[in-house]
Amino acid sequence: MPSRSSRLRKGATVVASLALLAAPLVAVTAPASAAEPRVSNPFAGATQYVNDFWSDNVEAAAGRAGGDLGSQMLAIADEPTSVWMDRISAIEGNADGPGLRHHLDAALAQKQPGVPMVFNLVIYDLPGRDCYALASNGELKPTAADMQRYKTEYIDVIADILDDPKYEALRIAATIEPDSLPNLITNISTPDCQASAPYYREGVTYALDALHDVGNVYSYIDAAHAGWLGWPSNAGPAAKLFKEVVLSTEAGYASVAGFVTNTANSTPLHEPFLEDIQVGSTPIRSATFYEWNADFDETDWTAHLYDLLVAEGFPTSIGMLIDTSRNGWGGDARPTAVSTSTNHNTYVNESRVDKRIHRGAWCNPSGAGIGERPQATPAGFPESHLHAYVWVKPPGESDGASTDIPNDQGKRFDRMCDPTFVSPKLANQLTGALPGAPLAGQWFESQFQMLVENAYPAIEGGGEVPDDTTPPTVPTGLVAGATTATSAAVSWTASTDDTGVSAYTVLVDGAAVGTTATTSYTITGLDADTSYAVTVRARDAAGNVSAASAPLTVTTDEDGGSGEDTQAPTAPTGLRVSGVTTSSVSLAWNASSDDTGVDGYRVYRDGTQVAEVTTTSYTDTGLAAGTAHVYAVRAVDAAGNVSATSGTVTGTTEDDGGEPTGACTVAYTASSWNTGFTGSLRLTNDSATALQNWTLTFDFANGQTITQGWSAQYAQSGSAVTVTPAAWNTTLGAGASVEIGFNGSHAGTNTEPTSFELNGAACTVA
Repeated sequence: MPSRSSRLRKGATVVASLALLAAPLVAVTAPASAAEPRVSNPFAGATQYVNDFWSDNVEAAAGRAGGDLGSQMLAIADEPTSVWMDRISAIEGNADGPGLRHHLDAALAQKQPGVPMVFNLVIYDLPGRDCYALASNGELKPTAADMQRYKTEYIDVIADILDDPKYEALRIAATIEPDSLPNLITNISTPDCQASAPYYREGVTYALDALHDVGNVYSYIDAAHAGWLGWPSNAGPAAKLFKEVVLSTEAGYASVAGFVTNTANSTPLHEPFLEDIQVGSTPIRSATFYEWNADFDETDWTAHLYDLLVAEGFPTSIGMLIDTSRNGWGGDARPTAVSTSTNHNTYVNESRVDKRIHRGAWCNPSGAGIGERPQATPAGFPESHLHAYVWVKPPGESDGASTDIPNDQGKRFDRMCDPTFVSPKLANQLTGALPGAPLAGQWFESQFQMLVENAYPAIEGGGEVPDDTTPPTVPTGLVAGATTATSAAVSWTASTDDTGVSAYTVLVDGAAVGTTATTSYTITGLDADTSYAVTVRARDAAGNVSAASAPLTVTTDEDGGSGEDTQAPTAPTGLRVSGVTTSSVSLAWNASSDDTGVDGYRVYRDGTQVAEVTTTSYTDTGLAAGTAHVYAVRAVDAAGNVSATSGTVTGTTEDDGGEPTGACTVAYTASSWNTGFTGSLRLTNDSATALQNWTLTFDFANGQTITQGWSAQYAQSGSAVTVTPAAWNTTLGAGASVEIGFNGSHAGTNTEPTSFELNGAACTVA
């Protein structure tokens, strides 16, 4: 890995050059935001950045809720929350919110003279991200190519922005890659985590080095939570792994300020009625809920972890952060006294404030509440060596979708987020997840309402919420300002409102790209020499939103760079069959991206190009009834560079009777060890009709035998395997996928199956 430690701040050489050019001057005024020396606890004596984008959601929810609940929501609208860089596009800003510079500039505006300002940042885009849970899978795959993208397109870009001298007066507290290293302790036996493991180590090391070089970044490595790593068999190896990774950096122990626990989780800060005692002759740690884990809460875990880390050689100055954004567990279900039962399970269940059905229930858990408000150097738990309570996961942002929602972010449907799913991971109990949840990271208002209602400590009202149902007037006078090849500035005339305009949302081609409290905004991340339709909506504190302004067309500058364009577009993703008739197959796919803009898409049927279109859809006509064809798409730019081929999809026309025949795609992977293996399949129904009580068949080539399966029923006769659905996935919708798997044994050779049939029709093998 190339060293970054010798890099100067961007402004250093510029200042030196200007000083030489301006030799007659006898003095140079130092910038008002001069960097400060590093401190042991960056939160001590500092304020923290309030994310106005999150605050706007809270204020809008308060307006809709009204009454006491709305007043409670308003009371926390100005609490600090972390800014998540959860994919490359988040750096410049995307439809989910403004970019990193927007937030850093806002933090500078909030900073009070003479008072340090902490900016909480989450680094979260490792290749193979979240290898054991599907809901937060990311855009980068566990490959060497995507590891390079992580370094050059993600970490280096973030580090360069943070390294701007403009931001040197901020203290950047960075949470490093939630759930990554902990998965290497408990889930390394799974194929996905095995594939991701080397990139987790390499990526975290690179991130720590790059951020440490900036100078004012304080990195905190994610250390899971008590219910994940608290057992001695997990905790000890975790401390050793943390040591190995940290010592692989150029700065060693100096590269980290500490560790952060409970990120996006709901493990209580403190169980007030439980200590590690015996009920009768039975230790309560042996209760079903704790499973012999003596770390009942996050103060137990942080104290335990601190001692292990120091024993491994970490300096005693390291500190701990605890995410308290939703671990309060208040409300009517919170116990008020210790149980008097003599049964250890009953004693624990009646005494614990954590009311989940299982400590592994992590996705949008019902009954959770907001915990302690963010604060520095909290008292009461000296053995935990706490730097601060923080809200890493902004309250009201989803953990994962409760149903399968197509998206271009790499996030998949995890049944742990499905409230109807009886999970083997939770001792065959329902997940306890909330229904109606959107994709991970998106605003989930019913969850936010629950968190406020169940907050502990309870939230006092923040003033009366006005009964306001009148939206602001429509913004007018939208005009373009300066443009570059990748940005465009716009401004407009202020709207009016009976209670006051709180923010404006800027939309590009109908998609929100950012918010601002002023009447101007610079849109970034645009393509060169491209026209966009920009509109603006006004919003008030009650959540009322105006109609969109009249559209303004802005056109970015041509790319001023020289040289031939040799960079191909990215491969199209999400290719799918959107409809069939007896003579046609309709296709759709997700747009590719390119440095100079995508010029079109080439559509291939059975390996031969049949069309080139400029949109992300195509209907192939003139086909015979009841026939199957394999389709693929490639993107092309104006210079003629052609992308890699998309994944393939099989489209089957209806037969003359109007009934579609089956069409499917199977992706099969196997991970072998000694004479055992795990097989994983992703089955996609590529037809335009849902399949009921489907049957998948295939043959093993080497006498492999299935010993245990999940998410489906398995029957084997000799080499032939028949798979039928579980009770919850009997219906396989048009275009939908199901992920199933099994463990098996082999005699030394484990050749993968080469063909599959769904309801008797051959599938494409991905």
